[in-house]
Amino acid sequence: MTETETENKGREAANRYIFRSVDTVTKRSRSIAAVVATFVAAAFYIGAGTLHFVSPAPYLKIMPPYVPWHLAMVYLSGVAEIAGGLGLLIPRVRRAAAWGLVALLIFVFPANLYMATSHIQMTANPAPDWVAWARLPLQVLLIWWVLWCTRVRPAGRLSAANSDFGDRP
Repeated sequence: MTETETENKGREAANRYIFRSVDTVTKRSRSIAAVVATFVAAAFYIGAGTLHFVSPAPYLKIMPPYVPWHLAMVYLSGVAEIAGGLGLLIPRVRRAAAWGLVALLIFVFPANLYMATSHIQMTANPAPDWVAWARLPLQVLLIWWVLWCTRVRPAGRLSAANSDFGDRP
């Protein structure tokens, strides 16, 4: 093996070490970007869930009339967001937590749709109607984010082509 080949192998090994994080439970690798995105998502959902308890009024405003027990549903969705956010931090339940958050995002979609179609303002400072409509496709982006950041790949693979949402056996 030439000196150049040895240097290249050393660089490749260092890059695998620096740019990959091995999930201790699945023994599969996760990119540093996915690890950071997971922590940011966890903080986002824990914070959003906490707001359901600290300030439930905005969430009560956007509850469609056909949904029963408005306050209980606001609190329940807050608990689900907090649990999902915490679950993202626990490797053994991370993927299940992600799918739970996907289900939650689907279940709260009618409230976002109701807010947009009924021109409901969540806050005291009125926002343009387009903001309410922008929340609808944002739900898809949030679903993608939580699935992307919790996917795992076989250890040692750095290929960008492996960008599916699912786990690889």
